[in-house]
Amino acid sequence: MDDVIVVGGGPAGCVAGMVMARSGLRVRLFERAAFPREKLCGDTLNPGAILALARIGVYPAADGLPIHGMLVTGPGSVRVEGWYPAGVIGRAIRRSVLDQRLLQAASDAGVAVEERARVEGVVTGTRARVAGVSVQGADRRRHRMTARFVIAADGRSSRIARALSLARYARAPRRWAIGGYFSGVSGLSPRGEMHVRAGRYIGVAPLPGGIANVCVVTADRSTLREPASVIAEALAGEPELAERFTSARLETRPVCLGPLAVDCRIPGMPGLLLAGDAAGFIDPMTGDGLRLAIRGAELAAGECLAALAGDNPVPHVRLAIRRRQELGRKLRFNRLLRALVGSPGAIRGAACATRVSTWPLRQVISYVGDVTAG
Repeated sequence: MDDVIVVGGGPAGCVAGMVMARSGLRVRLFERAAFPREKLCGDTLNPGAILALARIGVYPAADGLPIHGMLVTGPGSVRVEGWYPAGVIGRAIRRSVLDQRLLQAASDAGVAVEERARVEGVVTGTRARVAGVSVQGADRRRHRMTARFVIAADGRSSRIARALSLARYARAPRRWAIGGYFSGVSGLSPRGEMHVRAGRYIGVAPLPGGIANVCVVTADRSTLREPASVIAEALAGEPELAERFTSARLETRPVCLGPLAVDCRIPGMPGLLLAGDAAGFIDPMTGDGLRLAIRGAELAAGECLAALAGDNPVPHVRLAIRRRQELGRKLRFNRLLRALVGSPGAIRGAACATRVSTWPLRQVISYVGDVTAG
């Protein structure tokens, strides 16, 4: 029997697995995909995420494109550039590369990694305590795997969190993302871009090799039937972007994802903790999702270690408290931004305020970049 089973091989699952394996636990990680695999993401680690990974001794984005700040535009020609302090950078790197490197780092740390293994649910023991998982392996057979503890880091659509009614899609606002990679985009610079308009926003991130990640987030679900057209029309309709994409070429088939935001009631139950997006997911408008996932995974691993050492009888309760203390302010801030973007009136008001002074928006760029976070 393993000490801990981790479900999900994304950044949160790998970080949680590494922390626990380095502490001497027997850790097994199940990932339903085969890596490398593509995943819709902004492909950017902000400065806080870089520091968080460095704290646990991994540098999977060291060769990523340096990101020194962010450009934000809004209605009425609002345009604000915010640059990180000297020596502070983020990194842009494709998630397929980042995730494979983190999975390898977890394996190197002693985590037993099994790909093409789909976890279908949890196994319960006495007093309804989670005691393992039911998994369909690469051999297509179902197996019952037991462990002293389970950490579910299986993403925003977590099969485990939903089956146990621990998480659900946010009722409002509901938005969907459409993303793809472009070559031939002009005017790229070492910064991320966010172009906010009433009803949608467009993110653009430069990547190594002259590729740009483009993501359109919209509340109009009906447009998802033609995702390539959604991206093309969004770019063509923006004076800030249309000319820059005149010679651009869509290199990949667009990917759709949504609804995006996930609310989590409590991050676990006896024998089980949630980590990463499974413990709550915010619209990817601020670029800080990976830092939140990484730190949330560290917190879950810490509470799991304490529980297995006999020092934490209610780790899911303790985890909820720790997440509230360390991540609560940022999550509330991101929810506020999510609500503001969903309000045309708020967008117009923010645009008017920015014409008077760009200082508040520059502070927002610094805060969402986690410039001082670890």
